Amino acid sequence: MTSLFFSRAPQAAAGLEQLVLAVDLGTSGCKCALVSLEGDIRAWVFHSVPLHVSGLSVEQEPQDWWDAFLHGANELLGADPVRRRQVIAVCCSTQSEGTVCVDRDGMAIGRAMLWLDKRGAGAVKKRMGGGRFSLAGYGPLKLWRSLRLTGGVASLSGMDAAGHMAYILDHEPQRYERTHKFLNVLDYMNLRLSGRYCATSDSMLTAWITDNRDPHHIRYDDGLVKTLGIEAGKLPELVRSTDVIGTLRPELAEALGLARTTQVVAGAVDTSAVAVGASVSDFASHLYLGTSSWVGAHVPFKKTSVRNHIAAVPSAVDGRYLAMAMQSAAGANLSFLRDKVLYHPDELLSDEQQPDVYALLDRIAARVPPGSRGLIYTPWLCGERSPISDPSLRAGLFNLKLEHSREDIIRAFMEGVALNTRWMFEPFARFLGQPADVIVATGGGAQSDVWCQIMADVCGRVIQQPQNAIQTNARGAAFIAAVALGKLQFHDLPSLKRPHRLFEPSRASRALYDDQFATFQEVRKRLAPLYQRLNPIQKAAS
Repeated sequence: MTSLFFSRAPQAAAGLEQLVLAVDLGTSGCKCALVSLEGDIRAWVFHSVPLHVSGLSVEQEPQDWWDAFLHGANELLGADPVRRRQVIAVCCSTQSEGTVCVDRDGMAIGRAMLWLDKRGAGAVKKRMGGGRFSLAGYGPLKLWRSLRLTGGVASLSGMDAAGHMAYILDHEPQRYERTHKFLNVLDYMNLRLSGRYCATSDSMLTAWITDNRDPHHIRYDDGLVKTLGIEAGKLPELVRSTDVIGTLRPELAEALGLARTTQVVAGAVDTSAVAVGASVSDFASHLYLGTSSWVGAHVPFKKTSVRNHIAAVPSAVDGRYLAMAMQSAAGANLSFLRDKVLYHPDELLSDEQQPDVYALLDRIAARVPPGSRGLIYTPWLCGERSPISDPSLRAGLFNLKLEHSREDIIRAFMEGVALNTRWMFEPFARFLGQPADVIVATGGGAQSDVWCQIMADVCGRVIQQPQNAIQTNARGAAFIAAVALGKLQFHDLPSLKRPHRLFEPSRASRALYDDQFATFQEVRKRLAPLYQRLNPIQKAAS
């Protein structure tokens, strides 16, 4: 399904406004947007991309990504012939931790393994495990070396590039031998756009094979590559997010009706692009509420909290790291409720296809008092990553009574994600070394006024809702392109922020949510052993 949206903002009075074709390729599909160099969204279109799930396998067809991009770009550019003369660059922001094998002709070999794919767990454990002398499942020396050089370590769940590549090497030797380069989703799109095999420091990050100690000089580390077992020649060259990696392939430029001089900027994965679109100031925190969720902030230091699974890793901003704590499911809970419980496919379409979907949920949830009349929801549909790593955790409704209604359940889902976010915020603030009093909310979930207020009340922090929160990725990609082309500097971006509304925490509900949060934490502690028993495959995979 396709959606096309246009801004009512006028073009620049003098001459043609310069635009970036920003490509935001997420798990649910591909958004293409035309964005001004100042971050104004002029038009955007969305095309969904199917997901293929079977057991621990979660995959997508790379060709489906490309087809969605072509359809979206042609729709945007074909709607107004003038636009083709306005576009000066293409820049991508994509889902991270996805792995594509490509041959020497640049053709994908099989489907891409996505960030939800857990098949590589055993392969990672074989390489990183410590046997009898283990620390959190890792060999102590291997853990220390990875943390010292990269700032993180390969996930024992197998849900990152390290796990994917190790799995292919161990279990699909023919595919491994045919592979010319291992690419992230971003790298694959850049290959199709420019013809160049390359990776940014943030797209290659979760292979955990780069020395990230100097943010100005990210490079592969021979020892880490050897531990993973991948041939160095199968890895793409490393570039910066703000590097111009070439121009559009001539045949592509012709197909889109764009100038052959149109620049292709390396861009960034979604976490980095969102951070640029939200705030580049040191220690300024943002919260992303999409299918998954994370909290992030640019910082001037490299640091890792093993206990809380928080790390400061390479970012798109030169000389800065991005501190991040990741959670597995945010908007995915509302999608689950919509698609598998409520059964209203015509009214409640996906948030990408119908931006007003959250307005419908707002109206329903607003009718319910804070606390959802004692109903508590735990949002762990696919385990959790931070502040604890436990792939066995699962979602649940607690204290459900006969008098509860659908309205209560909807609000409880929203509050459950907020309680989980508070659980993540507390160690994140300690990690930064200063309180995060104002949080910029981004992503599709940040369109919801009710959800933003719930976040403020539950977390006890001011939530800043920007204009076009769902387009933060695209805005960040456009800013990265503008910096790459010398049109802006990163220090110019704070003046271009477009806050829409502030949500202040309610004093009246503070005690109620403090009590609910305590119950939320107790539920997790008490049920964790049960979930480990109920989900033995997940336990074994970790």
